[in-house]
Amino acid sequence: MTPGGGSGPMKDCEYSQISTHSSSSPMESPHKKKKSAPKRKWEVFPGRNKFFCNGRIMMARQTGVFYLTLVLILVTSGLFFAFDCPYLSEKITPAIPAIGGILFFFVMGTLLRTSFSDPGVLPRATPDEAADLERQIGNTEDIANGSSSGGYRPPPRTKEVIINGQTVKLKYCFTCKIFRPPRASHCSLCDNCVERFDHHCPWVGNCVGKRNYRFFYMFILSLSFLTVFIFAFVITHVILRSQQTGFLNALKDSPASVLEAVVCFFSVWSIVGLSGFHTYLISSNQTTNEDIKGSWSNKRGKENYNPYSYGNIFTNCCAALCGPLSPSLIDRRGFIQPDTPQLAGPSNGITMYGATQSQSNMAAATPLLQSEPSITSEELPLPGKTSISGPCAALTLGQPTPPSSMPNLTSDSGLTDIIPLKEEHEGHQFLTPEEAPSPPGMLPSGSPITHSHTMHVLSLASQDSLHEDSVRGLVKLSSV
Repeated sequence: MTPGGGSGPMKDCEYSQISTHSSSSPMESPHKKKKSAPKRKWEVFPGRNKFFCNGRIMMARQTGVFYLTLVLILVTSGLFFAFDCPYLSEKITPAIPAIGGILFFFVMGTLLRTSFSDPGVLPRATPDEAADLERQIGNTEDIANGSSSGGYRPPPRTKEVIINGQTVKLKYCFTCKIFRPPRASHCSLCDNCVERFDHHCPWVGNCVGKRNYRFFYMFILSLSFLTVFIFAFVITHVILRSQQTGFLNALKDSPASVLEAVVCFFSVWSIVGLSGFHTYLISSNQTTNEDIKGSWSNKRGKENYNPYSYGNIFTNCCAALCGPLSPSLIDRRGFIQPDTPQLAGPSNGITMYGATQSQSNMAAATPLLQSEPSITSEELPLPGKTSISGPCAALTLGQPTPPSSMPNLTSDSGLTDIIPLKEEHEGHQFLTPEEAPSPPGMLPSGSPITHSHTMHVLSLASQDSLHEDSVRGLVKLSSV
């Protein structure tokens, strides 16, 4: 017992580290937390996006302008319903605030639907798919460009497909490691390839693509109606008040109407113009990206035409606004599957394949393969040659050792006992003339015969185990 009662805390500490009901290994920490829940795919999504509500809401990372859009719509509409609608419903008709309310809720619904949805992001290639694709298209580029350095970026890779008689190029995305489908493009702000990419709109805080384009178009169209509606009835409100109390008194009585009129006046031109531009795009079945680049412009040639157009304005509008909504391809709320355990690579950092790797593993498991190669029958000392190998005692761990009953042989004693085997039994060719060992006199006195020499000669002697003289020779060696 230690002074000061130190044995008590020591015992408590020792007992706290022992868990008889734990199924974990003894080396595991006693305070280890329970296994964490599997992650969802949106938590490790590679693009630059924000996710809310456990992955249900998907937006771009830059959302500052989106909040400005919300503030402008909410403040302008709120002032209109608070200061203008009571007077207009009393003097004109109660239908004015009702119509304004319908437009307001439609605008907010389409805005949030556009901002919070997946625009049509294409999933990136997995490492195996990317490696397979690189193998398919890399050989030609390596031949054409030579071996590329680490910072070398090969030229854009393309494929050509025929759509309605028009040749369309499919570009390779170096970020997503895929060939983008027709009309798809990579958004540099969101760092994603988007199907039927139209543009990235900071006002809605998201890309506009295949899955949210119809909601974006309905948003700007309904916002145009709401802006014109509020601007028109604000002017009506000011005119009616000015007829009773004068223009300046009307402005003093309803200062909120002045703010609404200013905001709507500067916004209506851009909003209405944007709505008209996208109405033209829908009627011709084009995207903003294609129109800006002039992909289907007649200036490129008489045979250049839009292969995606149905040739009818009504059909194009129905295809863009009333067609089926494709599902999301990224499955952002799905769970991540556990990865298959991979074998660890070589410790030196060099990846080896096939027989090279198996040979390295064999060498690691057998130290003999890492030492000097054993001398074969063709490498036995010839006349005039001396052995430069070390004695048997210098062998490293893992190499075979001679039997304990056979002491190390020297050049003077060992060879004089072994060579007579060859002389006594000339009828049995144990060794070829080229394989014959050197006479004892040719070797330096006292130089040790290597373990490889001894084992080789013993193996040759044991090949004719049926011969009585050979047996007597082996007995003689074991008795020495």
